[in-house]
Amino acid sequence: MKSMAIGLMIVLTLIGCATIQKGETLDKEQVLAAAGFTMKLADTPEKLAALQNLPQHQVMAGVKDGRLIYLYADATACKCLYLCNEKAYQRYQRFALEKQIAREELYSAQTTTDMDMDGGMWGPWGFDVPME
Repeated sequence: MKSMAIGLMIVLTLIGCATIQKGETLDKEQVLAAAGFTMKLADTPEKLAALQNLPQHQVMAGVKDGRLIYLYADATACKCLYLCNEKAYQRYQRFALEKQIAREELYSAQTTTDMDMDGGMWGPWGFDVPME
């Protein structure tokens, strides 16, 4: 019985981790699309095999026909390749930075609220240090 409970906990943990990773991937792909990346489906076995050979879930630079391009491979969730030019990549970087800043501001606001609810970070001592 105990080993079954432990096994269930391990399975639930793995499912939770996979769900978080899939959510992060989908979130990133929304930013890619908003920035101007074009999605190409791996709609043949040959395309899927080529897609699986690329580094997954990271933006990479490459050269095609003498031009700099950027690509993002996802052989697991959408089974697709995202492609863009330099201008769209710069938009992607800006969007990703803005999203990171927003996430940090939200975390900061939540932390401040948590500190206020428990008497602040100074607890029962207060903050009566003279400011010179």
